[in-house]
Amino acid sequence: MAKIIRPTYPVEFSIGLLLLIFVLSAFLSFEIFDVRWSEVMDGGSPLLGMFLAGTAVVIMALILWEEFLFPVRIKPTEDKVIFKNHFTKLKTQILIYCIIPVIVGFIFFNYEISYVPFSIWAAVCVIAPVAGKLMSGIKNYNDFLKLTNDTIEYKNNEKEGVLRVREIREIVLIKDEDDVLHKVQVQMQNNNQVIIDLDEMELEAYYQTIDEFIKGHYKGLVK
Repeated sequence: MAKIIRPTYPVEFSIGLLLLIFVLSAFLSFEIFDVRWSEVMDGGSPLLGMFLAGTAVVIMALILWEEFLFPVRIKPTEDKVIFKNHFTKLKTQILIYCIIPVIVGFIFFNYEISYVPFSIWAAVCVIAPVAGKLMSGIKNYNDFLKLTNDTIEYKNNEKEGVLRVREIREIVLIKDEDDVLHKVQVQMQNNNQVIIDLDEMELEAYYQTIDEFIKGHYKGLVK
């Protein structure tokens, strides 16, 4: 059974936070419409537009905060573990994202808008999910790292390979200034050196688990 390796907030807190984001963004979206506040209070036409604007912001938040819909899980076994970017998650995120440009277009063609606030709101909602998650996911959805007792298998864009543990001389875990693992340097018995760039594989959520697995299963090789 898969277990969550990076717990998110409690469901009640997460839903409450999303509702707060929706209420605030819907209320503040009044600025993108060319209408007076008194008209809104009288039930004027921007109410649906404000609801949709808030919805677009919540969808953006769900894509950027992907652990809410897609908690990071892993299936532990005694001798094998695979870390990868799941295509099902990416496909679902893209489908959800498509709602945002539809909302932006609907508001643009059906309401009188203030162009500067509208442009800022639309740019943030449309660009942030792409820059923050979707482009990285599309670029790296084929990447993976597979660790077993006998082999280390990896794929990162143009780099891929299978390293047999019995042919490895040493493994160096390269960490950044915050002591977070981001690369694995493997020195082979034949003096060939392989660098596995975890930081280019969208595996950030798995860094600690990878670190623990390597230290636990290859402890005689880790330097």
